Amino acid sequence: MGTILKDILNFLLPPRCMCCGKILADDNGLCPECFNQMTFISMPYCKHCGLPFADRSSLNRDMICPACIREKKSPFRMERSALKYDLASKKAILAFKFMDKTENAKVFAKWLKIAGQDIFTAGVDVFIPVPLHYRRLIMRRYNQSALLAAALSRLTKIPADFSSLVKFRSTKPQAALLGQARRKNIRNAFKVKHPERIKGKRIVLIDDVLTTGSTVRECAKVLLNAGAVSVDVLTIARVYKD
Repeated sequence: MGTILKDILNFLLPPRCMCCGKILADDNGLCPECFNQMTFISMPYCKHCGLPFADRSSLNRDMICPACIREKKSPFRMERSALKYDLASKKAILAFKFMDKTENAKVFAKWLKIAGQDIFTAGVDVFIPVPLHYRRLIMRRYNQSALLAAALSRLTKIPADFSSLVKFRSTKPQAALLGQARRKNIRNAFKVKHPERIKGKRIVLIDDVLTTGSTVRECAKVLLNAGAVSVDVLTIARVYKD
């Protein structure tokens, strides 16, 4: 019955490419042309932060980038992203984030599952989306990170926690800030509401785009202080230069 209903819905409302709107034969989210424009992140990349290496000749899974070598103590066990944040991926992500294209979460979750294989192999207890302040949530009507966490939870059967981590202080949009201003803007903006749910857990923070990492670092700090065993980060895309 479920397959029949799905076929009827696909006939009445056929799946479309999330970038160009072209009708698709399946629900994979992208037409072949738009898919080929996406830059999916693959090996080789840094073992810790997942940043791709410019030299693509090696498939050594234990390589570490210079930034991670210099950093004495990272709050993350691992960071992984599915895509490079560029003109191709930006259109789909912004439509999902600001233009009510919430159906994109299902496709993005499939990509997150593939991108996060290293994290899943190491062990995960719960997904936690990066929260929005309640004023921002009222304006936007949904938290895109929570939609991603819910869709990924359904795919992997790993539970998601939507209430333990909260953003209690309103901040300026991070996209309008750079470097130190980003870190200062987000400092002490989050807290753990239910520490008993966090203690002893291996947590994966879910967000849409990793830029400087200021937001997820602040989230990781409060989660670790609440007793989390480890914190990983999984995003649709990340900003980096080739």
